[in-house]
Amino acid sequence: MCGPAMFPAGPRWPGVRVLQMLWALLAVLLASRRLWAIKDFDECTWQVVLNEFKRVGENGASDRFFEQELVDTVGNLFQMLVDSPIDPREKYLGFPYYLKINYSCEEKHSEDLVRMGHLTGLKPVVLVTFQSPVNFYRWKIERLQIQMEAAPFRSKEPCMAEEVCGMSWYTPMPIKNGSVLMHVDVSSNGLGTFIPDKRFQVNINGFLKRNQDNNIQFTVGNELFDLMPWYFVGISSRPLWHTVDQSPVLILGGISNEKYVLMTDTSFKDFSLVELSIDSCWVGSSYCPQSGFTATIYDTIATESTLFIRQNQLVYYFTGTYTTLYERNRGSGSWVRVLASECIKKLCPVYFHSNGSEYIMALTTGKHEGFVHFGTITDGQVSFEMLPRQWSVCEQIGVTTCSIIWSDYIADQYTLLLLVESEYENASKRFQVVSYNTASDDLELLYRIPEFIPEARGLEFLMILGTESYTDTVMAPKGISYNPYNHLIFIWGNFLLQSSNKENFIYLADFPKELSIKYMARSFRGAVAIVTETEEIWYLLEGSYQVYRLFPSKGWKVHISLQLMQQSSLYASNETMLTLFYEDSKLYQLVYLMNNQKGQLVKRLMPVEQLLIYQQHTSHYDLDRKGGYLMLSFTNFCPFSVMRLRSLPGPQRYTRQERYRARPPRVLERSGFHNENSLAIYQGLIYYLLWLHSVYDKPYADPVHDPTWRWWEKKKQDQDYYFFLASNWRSAGGVFIEMDSYEKIYNLKSAYELPERIFLDKGTEYSFAIFLSAQSHSFRTDLGTVFQLHSHVDVGVVLADPGCIEASVKQEVLINRNSVLFSITLKDKKVCYDQGISGHHLMKTSMMVNVVGSSGLCFQETHLGPRMQGNLMVPVFIGCPPGKRLAFDITYTLEYNRLKNKHYFDCAQVDPEMPCFLFRDIFYPFFLIQDLVTGDSGSFQGSYVLLVVGGGPTLDTLKDYNKDEIYRFNSPLDKTNSLIWTTRTKRTTKGSTFHVMSHESPGIEWLCLENAPCYDSVPQGIFAPEFFFKVLVSNRGVDTSTYCNYQLTFLLHIHGLPLSPKRALFILTVSVSVFVGLVIFYIAFCLLWPLVVKGCTMIRWKINDIIASESYYTYASISGISSMQSLRRSRMGSVFSSRMTEDRAEPKEAVERQLMT
Repeated sequence: MCGPAMFPAGPRWPGVRVLQMLWALLAVLLASRRLWAIKDFDECTWQVVLNEFKRVGENGASDRFFEQELVDTVGNLFQMLVDSPIDPREKYLGFPYYLKINYSCEEKHSEDLVRMGHLTGLKPVVLVTFQSPVNFYRWKIERLQIQMEAAPFRSKEPCMAEEVCGMSWYTPMPIKNGSVLMHVDVSSNGLGTFIPDKRFQVNINGFLKRNQDNNIQFTVGNELFDLMPWYFVGISSRPLWHTVDQSPVLILGGISNEKYVLMTDTSFKDFSLVELSIDSCWVGSSYCPQSGFTATIYDTIATESTLFIRQNQLVYYFTGTYTTLYERNRGSGSWVRVLASECIKKLCPVYFHSNGSEYIMALTTGKHEGFVHFGTITDGQVSFEMLPRQWSVCEQIGVTTCSIIWSDYIADQYTLLLLVESEYENASKRFQVVSYNTASDDLELLYRIPEFIPEARGLEFLMILGTESYTDTVMAPKGISYNPYNHLIFIWGNFLLQSSNKENFIYLADFPKELSIKYMARSFRGAVAIVTETEEIWYLLEGSYQVYRLFPSKGWKVHISLQLMQQSSLYASNETMLTLFYEDSKLYQLVYLMNNQKGQLVKRLMPVEQLLIYQQHTSHYDLDRKGGYLMLSFTNFCPFSVMRLRSLPGPQRYTRQERYRARPPRVLERSGFHNENSLAIYQGLIYYLLWLHSVYDKPYADPVHDPTWRWWEKKKQDQDYYFFLASNWRSAGGVFIEMDSYEKIYNLKSAYELPERIFLDKGTEYSFAIFLSAQSHSFRTDLGTVFQLHSHVDVGVVLADPGCIEASVKQEVLINRNSVLFSITLKDKKVCYDQGISGHHLMKTSMMVNVVGSSGLCFQETHLGPRMQGNLMVPVFIGCPPGKRLAFDITYTLEYNRLKNKHYFDCAQVDPEMPCFLFRDIFYPFFLIQDLVTGDSGSFQGSYVLLVVGGGPTLDTLKDYNKDEIYRFNSPLDKTNSLIWTTRTKRTTKGSTFHVMSHESPGIEWLCLENAPCYDSVPQGIFAPEFFFKVLVSNRGVDTSTYCNYQLTFLLHIHGLPLSPKRALFILTVSVSVFVGLVIFYIAFCLLWPLVVKGCTMIRWKINDIIASESYYTYASISGISSMQSLRRSRMGSVFSSRMTEDRAEPKEAVERQLMT
């Protein structure tokens, strides 16, 4: 959030003559050498809103993000692109929304600015980051980004100008299955006006719907549009609880005597006041004593898809409609009341998800005092379990009466941390920290909190050993907080205790015992903000012991005075803070401002660094007289003047961030403006690019390791032709699609800062260097046997788990530059993790790098304001990094098998996606380890187990084998004559159960013994039998080179299987029988054929003779005896002629004898 109020004040003053001026303002203005008082550029900022497709080009249009279904509106446009690189037969879909991008500067007209920026070559670059889902069992764990270039689009409003009046830039707003939370980073392409980068949260709101009138409304209640001042003025601030980096919609209650909550899907950039549709009943009973009824919503917690609230003793939840998360709609129709028979006094959040689920805790009072209701949210389904399962906490720690006042959950250890208040017979109260393991049902007392606050005696901190003296102030704990990265535990109340091992606690004495902490806001990146019951704000850097008061303070007085002088819209003399929270490691306030009887709810940045600088200047300065002037000087407590990070490696290998680049298609219009069709085509291309990414998980590796390779595989050779068409303005559809504009980026450069997180595989190391320019007189020389230089600037590296990772620091003194270079290497020790699936069940830890003496004292001035230096914290994840997979290297396997077997025979019906292998050939499989993030693809050099886990003679008859069958078909110990394959390798798993193979194995010999499923396969035609084997390859338990548990399942097509002896003998017998029968039939036919012909001829002659005789007697009765002789001679001649024609092989003598008769 960058605005005028966030910038330091005013022009530089050459001197100060009026000493009566306010000392605070004097201190700030005379410290202008440390401030960006003179700005070299205009204060400009990006503006982003969502637009539906039908509203593109409308001025002032802004839509809410709740539609999640892809739209089929771009397919017809792609059918027109006949002469283009894309394949029109593929399916192209669109997204329901676009991002509309503008920018504004102070006191300048926005339309003029945008038009000027377009004419000077400015193009916004939009980077959309998809957050990984909670349930990694359903969705693949990946960290995906897509970088798009915004397309200029003319406004649809009437315009008198010839070319353009109003315009904006647009990009598609992509949607990805499994992700409901997206970060949108907007930056400039480097041309035109300088505009700082800005991040927006664009999240899907699953608690919205369209009503019958096509209007958008909330499903959880009714939206209120009038924010009355009495809703917010004077109310107490409340914590903002949600699952870190997973909650798309945030919810905040605390409005007195109203069922109102604030809801936002943009992290309070925009928000809505909603009256919840709950029954508001009140159940008071002997087991649930209530002093009174109120409609106030006290506790609110947001998770990935579900909202929880507590009103009085009642707990409700509402699951949003998120079709991108679930296979079917699991949204709630109304608020669901849970734990109806319980008296809930408090809800406690769990900030981090684990094992594919999110969690929540409900603390009870009354009949189940001493128990915790532990809630699990998986895919929007909520279930609660009462813990401990057998005996209450009170019974297990040996007290009669106790109360759990706070609970925190360590998900990686399946451990509940409980802050327990115990009452004893003498009416005294003591507090303990208790751990309960949800897996083993074991409870352990970790720490007994002292009864009184220790006497620090001027120290910043004090180790609690039990031997120290105490004050008369009773310790009143209120909560407990745990950071899973650095394992720091805070116990807070009217004191602050800190521990890194749950056993030894340190008392932080800077926090006054007269105050009481109401809640803490943690960044989980090394910073903690504290809000007291009196709405004071304190600040702490984890790993240090100084606690700083931010509000009220001298620094705050200076800051608010300057902001009011600048008439900042983010500050007022009458303010009420609603909540304090961290977002992207920055501290923000949600504040209600009253100006001239008008209220306004704003989100503003809490300028921690600026406040600390002001406090330094107002507390440590001197006025020295030099001549006739008083010179103001400040004490610089920072041990260095310059701090830079160097030798940073490429970030992607360690952050596991995948990124695609997509530019809009070029439009064949001289003005360069896009139209609705070109924007729709841009949407279709973005969709297809993401679709290629999602399906790039095939077991058979492509020849080129890139998801976009198949897109342009057959079109790349015609690239010059498509460019020729575009150059001559002849591209179909008026757009030119450049194949090189849609690619995956593998070589991102470091941004001169440590990565947001680091993933370490087994034995992996991460190295970088810190360059520090020391203040004057920072070196000393020791003269002795060896000449040595020593620097006063030292760097310390703190590891949360030194038994799992190690760090080495090498110091190089650059005396000629008055600087020191520290080379730091972080390395995994190979001892704290077994094996896991890529991205699953990673171990959380951290590395903290501190320049000694710099905590809260060192700052770097930037154009966005001061930034704290000297304290760096990086979360570290140990295990199998996301984005790694095992693939079947079909290309090299075919090549190597052809080389070793001296031939290769494919199936008669060739399938290029699944080549065949001959049964009688030795099969040599090879596999690849493909890194989807860096693009690396290399041969798998580790060990693995290969198992046939299914199969069938056709793809339609594939069957998965059970455990017993898998053992019989693959184990060398099988005695049932069921083996499918064997190998000559000698290494086996424990107990010689299965063979252990590697890339150097001698290959696989197919057996298909008598009881194997591939034995005695029936041919489907005239070709030899075929069989499809479902093969599982895993390195689990046999490969010690990596933490990754690679698992690959693929189909292997084998042809030329032999027949069983029985079936072969049967086929041979049938074949011989048929052949002999055919020979005998042929011989018989040749011998009997003449006789058959003769017999047939005689039969026909007899028939003809009978017919002729009947005709003779008929004519004899008419013509007389004389004509009968001539008729007979004529008939005989006819018969003779006919028989000579039909059978010329009959001897002439036989014919004559026949005539004589």
